[in-house]
Amino acid sequence: MPHLDENCFKIPQQNLLTPKLASTHPPRILMLYGSLRERSYSKLLTLEASRLLKAMGADVKVFDPLNLPQPDAAPDTHPKVQELRELAAWSEGMVWCSPERHGAMTGIMKSQIDWIPLSLGAVRPTQGKTLAVMEVSGGSQSFNAVNQMRILGRWMRMITIPNQSSVAKAFLEFEEDGRMKPSAYYDRMVDVMEELVKFTLLTRDSSSYLVDRYSERKESADELSKRVNQKAI
Repeated sequence: MPHLDENCFKIPQQNLLTPKLASTHPPRILMLYGSLRERSYSKLLTLEASRLLKAMGADVKVFDPLNLPQPDAAPDTHPKVQELRELAAWSEGMVWCSPERHGAMTGIMKSQIDWIPLSLGAVRPTQGKTLAVMEVSGGSQSFNAVNQMRILGRWMRMITIPNQSSVAKAFLEFEEDGRMKPSAYYDRMVDVMEELVKFTLLTRDSSSYLVDRYSERKESADELSKRVNQKAI
């Protein structure tokens, strides 16, 4: 293989997937939702899921997107941007939950994702972290928003779990106090949170090895930083 740089080529090894010292702290999960409405069903679904994650032993933080500026409309020193980025760096996994509006995720949801950079110097806030995606719909069940968020998760180099939640006619699925009613939608959401915690526990101590890439080992640190921090896009 004449084109292969043997100094950077590594054969994957199973023993390197088993950490010498496993983490014992609760899985750290950041939750984002995509609506600013007073009675936001994506927020209600997010809060219901957060209760489950806490019951499963996770350390959970829910980001409130109110007053987060549009990308490029404010400097990244804005307090809400800094809050979001610090939470992204803190987390080991995320949950993204958006309403479906005009067949897509909301601008509120996309703005939050766009404020999370692919790289902060040598640190990548999302790479190798787990992700679960959920959506709520006003009408019949749809998967447009979760499918879009899966694409974004891949772009952010996250480990997006196989399961997902899509709640149709969400206005019928919550009590007046905001709690979710028992249903197949509720059970599916429990499945998704359970799977997220399992995948987070499975991968968090091995994420740096899982995302270690041949092409990037060939690049110098300076070349890599220039490529992932382009200012002119």
